[in-house]
Amino acid sequence: MSIRKIIMDYLENSPKTALSVEELSAALHMNKSKDYKVFVKTLASLEAEHLIQFTNKGKVALKPKEEAKIVVAGTFRANAAGFGFVNIDAEEPDVFIRRGQTGFALEGDEVFIELDKTANALKGTSAEGHVVEITKHELHQVVGTFVALDKEERAETGLIGFVKSRNKKVPYRVYLSEEGLIPEDRAIIRAEITHYPDSEFPETMQGVVTEIVGQSGEQGIDVLEVLASMDIVSEFPQEVLAQAEVVPEEVPESEIAGRVDYRGEITFTIDGADAKDLDDAVHAKRLGNGNFELGVHIADVSHYVTENSPLDQEAYERGTSVYVTDRVVPMLPERLSNGICSLNPRLNRLTQSCVMEITPEGRVVNYQLSQSVIKTTERMTYDEVNQMIAKDPEALEKYAKIADSVEIMVELHHILEAMRKRRGAIDFETVEAKIIVDDKGLPVEIRKRSRGIAERMIESFMLEANETVATHFESHNLPFIYRIHEQPKADRLQRFIDFAGTFGMQIEATANSIDQKALQAFMKKIKGQPGEMVLSTMLLRSMQQARYSENNEGHFGLAAENYTHFTSPIRRYPDLLVHRLIREIGEGKKSAKVLQKWEEKIPEIAEHSSHRERRAVDAEREVEKMKKAEFMVDHVGEEYTGVVASVTRFGMFIELENTIEGLVHISTLKGDYFAFHERMLALVGERTGLVFKIGQPIKIKVVKADKITGDIDFAYLPSELDVIDKNAKVKKKSDNKRRQKSSQDIKVKSVHKKKTDRAVSSDKKGSKSDQDAEYVARKKKKGKKPFYSKAAKGKFTDKSVSKKATAGHKKTHKK
Repeated sequence: MSIRKIIMDYLENSPKTALSVEELSAALHMNKSKDYKVFVKTLASLEAEHLIQFTNKGKVALKPKEEAKIVVAGTFRANAAGFGFVNIDAEEPDVFIRRGQTGFALEGDEVFIELDKTANALKGTSAEGHVVEITKHELHQVVGTFVALDKEERAETGLIGFVKSRNKKVPYRVYLSEEGLIPEDRAIIRAEITHYPDSEFPETMQGVVTEIVGQSGEQGIDVLEVLASMDIVSEFPQEVLAQAEVVPEEVPESEIAGRVDYRGEITFTIDGADAKDLDDAVHAKRLGNGNFELGVHIADVSHYVTENSPLDQEAYERGTSVYVTDRVVPMLPERLSNGICSLNPRLNRLTQSCVMEITPEGRVVNYQLSQSVIKTTERMTYDEVNQMIAKDPEALEKYAKIADSVEIMVELHHILEAMRKRRGAIDFETVEAKIIVDDKGLPVEIRKRSRGIAERMIESFMLEANETVATHFESHNLPFIYRIHEQPKADRLQRFIDFAGTFGMQIEATANSIDQKALQAFMKKIKGQPGEMVLSTMLLRSMQQARYSENNEGHFGLAAENYTHFTSPIRRYPDLLVHRLIREIGEGKKSAKVLQKWEEKIPEIAEHSSHRERRAVDAEREVEKMKKAEFMVDHVGEEYTGVVASVTRFGMFIELENTIEGLVHISTLKGDYFAFHERMLALVGERTGLVFKIGQPIKIKVVKADKITGDIDFAYLPSELDVIDKNAKVKKKSDNKRRQKSSQDIKVKSVHKKKTDRAVSSDKKGSKSDQDAEYVARKKKKGKKPFYSKAAKGKFTDKSVSKKATAGHKKTHKK
C-alpha cells in the first residue's frame, strides 16, 4: 500500500477530525528521519491535490467532500499521436490523457490532473483525466536540423527559421528568434526554449539558438545529434578537466600504506578486446578446507573522485557512461577512466576488494571488504579466455601463468550458476546486436553478440560480489543504495500467461501467486521450442524495470534478497557511491550525524541515477535503430526470411536473423481482410484463413529504410512458410455474406448523406471563393499573414508565421 493511501485511510477512520503532523507521523510509525522526509513530502502533495488541508492551528484534516476535487500530481508521458499518460506513483496505474486534454504538457512535465473517470478492473478500463496545470517543464532545449526562413518571412516576422527535431514526442514546431546565434541552413543546432505552447499560441514554441553542433552531412554528426537531443555531452567543463589533470599517473607508495596488499595473488582482468576502462580484476584459488577463495578487485575511483568535488558533481550529473556504436561518452574524463583508475597490466593500482570464501555448494561463508592494492598479471580478452577454456594449446601455452586460475574459475562459475538456478534466478536469453562501422561511421555489418563461458563467468563473479556487499550493509542496518527488481504486477503477468496459452504453453501458477521457480520451470519447458525467443522476450517485457532505491526490495529476476551495483565505479555513479559508503560507514562505527547525512542524500541519488540510466538506454536504442536503418538502405529490394516478432492492429514487426526489425503494415496485405486477434496476438485473413502469429517464420522483401526516423518497411511475400487456418476460413464464409450486404447498405446511405450534406453546406457557407476571401479578411483583421492552406486555419504552417505570435514570443523572452 502506498504512503498516500495509508495517510488518507488513517485520516478517514480517525476519531479525531484533525491531527498535528507529529501525532499523525507517530501513529503511522513514520517519525524516523528517513521515513519522515517522505511523509512530509506526501502531505504537501496531498494538500496540493486538494485532498487534505491544514487548519489554522497547523493540524492536518481531510478536505470537506464538497470542496475536495480529485486532483492528482504526476509526470506526463507523451505519445507521438498526441495523447499521453500521467504516472502518479510506482504502485498506481497510469492515467490516460486524451488528445486535446493534455493542457499543452510535454514529455516529462510535472503536472496536476483532474480525474474524469476512475479505473475499472473488472472491465479492464484505465483511469482517464485532463491536465489542469503544468507545475514544471522538463524540456528546456531542443536539438535538431535548422530550417531557415526566406528573407521576406524573416523581415516580416523577426524569426530566422525553425528546428526540425528528431524527438517525435515534441509535437510543436520550435521557431527561432534573431536574439541567439545565426546558423547556416541545415546546420545541427541546440536551442533554448523561451516560450511554451499555451491557449493564445497553441501550435508553436519559440527559442534562441545557443549552440551550433555541426553541419548536416559531417562525419559522425548523426550520432552526435541523437546524443545532443538527449542532453548527453562529450565535452567536460574546464574545472573538471583541471582537477583530472592534477591526479598522478602512477600510484605513490604513500597511498599504498594501510591497504590490504593483494599484489602477490594471480589477478587479471577479462574484458572485450576494445575496452579501455578496465575497472574489475579477479583472482581465484582452492583452499585447504575444500572451499574456494574468490577475489573481486574493483578500481578505487572514490579515492580520486572525492565527494562534492567538480569531478564528483559532473559524474553525478552524467550518472553513467553511454555506449553507442562507434563511441563512448564517459562518466569520467579519460585521464582517469583509461589511466590511473584503469587496472592496466603489471601496474600498481588502488582498489576496493571483496574477497569471499565460497563452499562447493556456492554459499558464501566468509568475506572481507577492504581498501586494497593489486598488480594484475595479465590483461585478458573474452576471446582469449574462451580459447583457454576450449583447451587451445597455443592459448594455454601463451598464458601458462594463469591457466590453473582459469580452470578453478570455470569450476567455481558452474557452481555459482547452479546455486542461482536452485534458488530460482531467471535466465532471460536476450540477443544483442553488434554493429560494425567503418572509419567514416557507416555501418558495414550487423551481427548477434556472442556470449561464451568467459563472459558468463565474469558476470557470475560480479553478481556474487554485488550480493555480498549488499548483504553486508543490510545485515548492519546501514544507509545504502540497492539495485532492486520488484515483483511483477499481476495484470501484466496475467496477459503473459494468456499469451503463452495460445502457444499451448502453460505456467504452473496464477498471476497473483507466481514465484521465480514457476517462471524458471516455464523457461526450461520452452527451451528449444519454436516460440522460445518470442516467449522469452514477452516474459521479460512483463517484468518491472530494475532501478536504484534506498529501500531494499530484493531482486526478483536474480532471486536475490540483497543486491547492489559495486563493480563498475568508472562508468556508473551508484557504484561510485557504494565505494564511498564502504569507505565512510562500511564498518558501522560512524556518528549518528554521518549516518543521517547518507539517509537523506541516498534517495535523491537513487532516483537521479535511475533516470540517467533510462536516458542512456534510450540513446543507445535510438542510435542502434538509426544505424540499422542506415545499413538496410543498401539492401532495399532484397528478400529475406524472418520471424514475426510482434503483432498489432496496424501490422506486424518482422525480425531478421541479424536482429534487424521491420514493419509489414496491414495496408500492404492485399487480397484479404485481416482481423486482429488480441488474445492470440495474430492477424487472420477472413477469406483465405492466412494466419500471421508471433514466432512464425515469414518471407519478406525490404521496401524502404529511413535513417532519419529509423523506420524500416518490409513487404510480405507468399511462400511455403505460410500458415493457413482452415477453420477460420470456413467460419468466416457466412460472416462475409452478411458483411457484404451490410457494406452495400452503408454505401447507399453514405452516398445519400454526402449529397444532402453538400447541399446544406453550400447553402450555409457560400462558394469556395467566398470562403477564401472570408479567410484572408479574417487573417488580416487578426494581424496575421494569410496563407491559403486546407490545414492552416490560424495554425502555423511551413510557409506562414504569425506576426502576433512573434511579438508575443519576444515579449515573453524579454520577461
